[in-house]
Amino acid sequence: MVQWTCAEKRTFLRQRVEARLAALLMENKDYSEALTILSGLVKEVRRLDDKLLLVDIDLLESKLHFSLRNLPKAKAALTAARTAANAIYVPPAQQGTIDLQSGILHAEEKDYKTAYSYFFEAFEAFNALEDPRAIFSLKYMLLCKIMVNQADDVAGIISSKAGLQYVGVELDAMKAVADAHSKRSLKFFETALRDYKAQLEEDPIVHRHLSSLYDTLLEQNLCRLIEPFSRVEIDYIAELIELPVKHVEKKLSQMILDKKFAGTLDQGAGCLIIFDDPKADAIFPATLETITNMGKVVDSLYLRSAKIMA
Repeated sequence: MVQWTCAEKRTFLRQRVEARLAALLMENKDYSEALTILSGLVKEVRRLDDKLLLVDIDLLESKLHFSLRNLPKAKAALTAARTAANAIYVPPAQQGTIDLQSGILHAEEKDYKTAYSYFFEAFEAFNALEDPRAIFSLKYMLLCKIMVNQADDVAGIISSKAGLQYVGVELDAMKAVADAHSKRSLKFFETALRDYKAQLEEDPIVHRHLSSLYDTLLEQNLCRLIEPFSRVEIDYIAELIELPVKHVEKKLSQMILDKKFAGTLDQGAGCLIIFDDPKADAIFPATLETITNMGKVVDSLYLRSAKIMA
């Protein structure tokens, strides 16, 4: 098709066919080939000043860079898309796509409140157009609420007039995660991940943030359980938290290395030994401050003596 458009010298058609080809390559996860096509195409379209197509290409480039975990370039491409969109009338569906991508990038930077506002704008645009992407915007809105510890708001959003239109397995999955988060229950969290694997783990955006949430929840639960002890069996902690012993042992060792608490693992005895938090000795900072001040005094005396000698 591309070769035919080149032979027929149909430039505008060729550009759109190449943009569509790049989008299909991205869906097939052939990111390098898609970027190669776009890198030449974007220069050509900028020269022709076709703003609407340029918005499409910049958005696609942003999605590609995000898929490759190159956040700075993804943000730069999205900024270019916004700049081009400000100069022309952009159809509501296209504006919704820009807002959706903006929300995804802000969520990646852990700015969930800003991400929520962008997802809300995208949801309103897609909902008005009855676009199937509306449910994904709503799903990411609920994800943002969970990530900012406002899981109790999830049920209210789902039961709202707009939310009731999209009641189904996607929203049920997010509600299950919100319930697990509210109860601080790892067991319910894992049950939700298992029961709604397609909706949670197979969605790369949701999966990435829920992995972070699971780790935080696990650390909080482990810290709460080991707090009363100075020495405790790992088997007992695993029993309390209802997780495999190997998994708990691995997480405890990681937390010790990350200095989340002071302790050591006695693998021979199968025990965790927790140390008291070392008290900071006030004499060391005071000594460093004294030495610093003495250095300033010596420097000042040296400058004065240099002036006298001159």
